[in-house]
Amino acid sequence: MSVQDTIRDQVTSHRVVLYMKGTPQFPQCGFSATVAEILKRCGVTDYYTVDVLEDADIRQGIKEFAKWPTIPQLYVDGEFVGGCDIIKEMFQAGELQPLLVKTTAS
Repeated sequence: MSVQDTIRDQVTSHRVVLYMKGTPQFPQCGFSATVAEILKRCGVTDYYTVDVLEDADIRQGIKEFAKWPTIPQLYVDGEFVGGCDIIKEMFQAGELQPLLVKTTAS
């Protein structure tokens, strides 16, 4: 399985996926910490995280997958939502919460 296949599988197998440096409990960069905190404030506690520091192939591959150069990256329902600045802006504008809350039941 290629790195791109692995990433595609991760973002389609889980409703909310955060590629970050570290973990939500122990983030390894301020941007990752910010996005994890925003998810927490939105009431999202059950989401899938990938620590890009543990796998150099994933760390590079996710940048190519989304055509987005930075980490963290947030995916909801298989779609790339954005990095830290976009997530912060969406949260402050009230646009992120409905995206995260919608259709928890299938």
